[in-house]
Amino acid sequence: MTSTAAAPHETAHGENFSLEHYLDPAAHTFEQRFEEFRPYVANARGTGFVLREITGPAGPVVQVRDPDGGAVRDLIMLGSNNYLGLGNEPEIVEAAVRAVREFGVGHGGPPLLNGTTSVHRRLEERLAETKGCESALVFSSGYAANVGWVTGLLRKGDILLYDEQSHASLYDGIQLGRVRSMAFEHNDLRHLRHRLMQIRWRNPGANIVVAVEGVYSMDGDIAPLPEIRALCDSFGAWLAIDDAHGTGVLGTNGHGTAEHFGMGAGSVELYMGTFSKVFATTGGFVAGSKDLVDTLRFFARSYMFSASLAPAVVASVLAAIDFIDAHPERVRQLHDNVDYFVRELRRMGFAVDPQTAIIPILVPQHLAVAEVVAALHAEGVFVNGVEFPAVPREQQRLRVSMMATLSRDQLDFALEKISAVARRFAFHPEQIGTIEEGIR
Repeated sequence: MTSTAAAPHETAHGENFSLEHYLDPAAHTFEQRFEEFRPYVANARGTGFVLREITGPAGPVVQVRDPDGGAVRDLIMLGSNNYLGLGNEPEIVEAAVRAVREFGVGHGGPPLLNGTTSVHRRLEERLAETKGCESALVFSSGYAANVGWVTGLLRKGDILLYDEQSHASLYDGIQLGRVRSMAFEHNDLRHLRHRLMQIRWRNPGANIVVAVEGVYSMDGDIAPLPEIRALCDSFGAWLAIDDAHGTGVLGTNGHGTAEHFGMGAGSVELYMGTFSKVFATTGGFVAGSKDLVDTLRFFARSYMFSASLAPAVVASVLAAIDFIDAHPERVRQLHDNVDYFVRELRRMGFAVDPQTAIIPILVPQHLAVAEVVAALHAEGVFVNGVEFPAVPREQQRLRVSMMATLSRDQLDFALEKISAVARRFAFHPEQIGTIEEGIR
């Protein structure tokens, strides 16, 4: 994205960045910082790169107001984590409406005091059952769940090993809890083994937790859970999985990454998940042993000091779990759509090799991703752009999020527009191949 703001520091990567990476270190006063960042915000908003206004329900086609505040148009949605299309499923919407009629809009308190209803209890039981655990507790967001388990479980002397591409919420939990921690290279089993050997040798009696994500959000790649589980067993470590993008997407029944690998009940000490992806709402959870969950209820401050989730939200997630169990064909349709879309992109020459419902299409570093996103918007396709520092500069991309409810005609329309825009910006594989031939 073109901006006069200071370039982010090259040391930032993945989710571990902040406003500091966009500002000149000399910008001291609030006014100086605002002035420094203002051009970046103006450009992002002006191209429709962020904060696009959606005027109707979630679905394979959404109504979106043009970035200039003008007309509302229909766009094919390729930018939503609503993977199974549950955000506007009639029976799930009706479950939320019934909950409002039965419980009202909320109870005005945290879960430990007056914020736990019968529908909250039912959801926690179903989440534990889905993840093959004894118990579960629900947080106000996935962010709060990640921060909560880290700060609520780990104490002085405990050590957290985490994949370097972990979510921002895990990084923040580490900072808030002042947790002893060490990163290992992304999905690198040899480096993880080295870290475990190093830590266990120096800290023979320490509690060690290895934290990974089932599915990583930028590339859509999957953690090698069986091998990581074996390493944890070898060195006496717990395994914690952030299954935000795996729940509802992977596994025969959509139960997540562990089911995808055939790992049975009790194979993971701690599951974390969010309702903001496949369930298309807000909230999060942690599942594990009864002792773990009971401990977090009293020591996870993001649970204790946050208002309880609204009953309508809880009921919608509960209904969504029931829907997924009753309709395994929806999960199969998601993967059929991914397979078709990827096959067509490869036929065009794009180098894509997704493992899940996240399909990255790389955009050359010299192009402004925001302009490519804006061009696709104008052509009727909603897709998200990802640029540095969320990814390395040479890996900026369009991040396609597939939905099960997209029809073949809608996918063909989107493919046609992606091909046309790629040609317009001269990064279509056929054009790149021609350029490279000329250079030779």
